[in-house]
Amino acid sequence: MSADPSDLEQRLTLMRENMKMMTKAVPWARDLGFEVTRIEKGRVWGSQPWDESLVGDPDTGVIHGGVITTLLDNLCGMSCSAILPDFRFVATLDLRIDYMRPADKGRAIIGEAECYHVTRTVCFTRAWAYHETRDKVIATAAGAFAINQPRPADKLESFA
Repeated sequence: MSADPSDLEQRLTLMRENMKMMTKAVPWARDLGFEVTRIEKGRVWGSQPWDESLVGDPDTGVIHGGVITTLLDNLCGMSCSAILPDFRFVATLDLRIDYMRPADKGRAIIGEAECYHVTRTVCFTRAWAYHETRDKVIATAAGAFAINQPRPADKLESFA
């Protein structure tokens, strides 16, 4: 039996079963190599592995801030999909990132995002980037995402 995209619990199950495929739909996410690691209603976690090609400061080996922004932006958008009553795509309207400290050289970054409020047309999110726990965050984010109108199935591209 196939999942009903209008049933949130079935959609969450489908998302969990396809976590590795979720980032392939977004070119930046695919190129950066981050992975979705956990999904709950309105919440998504991911991990961005450290890689030399992502370094923004060669002297320190710190990952470029744009990589962290991309991670948190994508996780925020996915958290919207994990709470909306119907399957919809979202688009970033506004995203504020506050950098608290640099990430440690050679260490993966954990990202966590939640969609905490939904209106008829906009989802509101917040997110955190850290190493082990949120006790010492690398960056935080607050975002607003437009809820796009549904697209006919024949207009959607395959991500495989």
